Amino acid sequence: MTTWNTETISDVIRVAHLAADAAKSETLKFFRGTNLSTENKDSGGFDPVTAADRAAEQAIRSVLAAERPQDGILGEEFGTSEGETGLTWVLDPIDGTRGYISGTPTWGTLISVADESEPKFGLIDQPYIGERFLGGLGVSSMTGPLGEKPLGTRETDALTDATLLTTFPEVGTDLERRAFEAVDRQVKLTRYGMDCYGYALLAAGQVDLVIEAGLQAYDIQAPIAVIEGAGGIVTNWEGQPAHEGGRVVAAANETLHAQALALVRSVVDG
Repeated sequence: MTTWNTETISDVIRVAHLAADAAKSETLKFFRGTNLSTENKDSGGFDPVTAADRAAEQAIRSVLAAERPQDGILGEEFGTSEGETGLTWVLDPIDGTRGYISGTPTWGTLISVADESEPKFGLIDQPYIGERFLGGLGVSSMTGPLGEKPLGTRETDALTDATLLTTFPEVGTDLERRAFEAVDRQVKLTRYGMDCYGYALLAAGQVDLVIEAGLQAYDIQAPIAVIEGAGGIVTNWEGQPAHEGGRVVAAANETLHAQALALVRSVVDG
């Protein structure tokens, strides 16, 4: 098992910042450019990948090769590299590529570190708007144009007072959409299209819930660490750990999480 001593914690956080900085240089180089080529990874739909996605992940991997070569890596674009330390860096170089190619600013880079059991540290970087969110290993903070401040989730205890986010209005399958809509009908406000920024806003105390489906491990592990570090809770739709992805309910607190989970379960269970 991994030993999380002070030296390891400090080094992981240091390298995460270096990796995010390296990715930022690549993503901003391409963002809103006129010659960015896009490929579709999904023959049945639209799942774009760009040169920026690949360049950013390569930049992160170069940092890890230089700074922590014995750790494992799981990245969206270049797969898995086995390590020897029990630690795995989980990477999504551009979370929100559809937004990225559309010129919207809320795409981000996700970097997390997991041990043999779960994600322990996460970083959500929003390069264009200049915000960075950290959580786990005793850290819970953000930096941005207004400076640095601690993260902390809301204490909202009723769905009727809650703000709900998700990326796609259709959410997933027809069943998953109907489960989402069961919560949507109860909340005060629903907004769409945030990608990873929605999870960051939850950790920052700006919104109360994020509900999504069809996620991969690299989509959710950094948000899990950031949200849990800020006092929130993230599970799958069965109320179990969500670090492998799938269907996710992220909530500001346990009270709100229980209410949202009960509604989605009522639809999924029939």
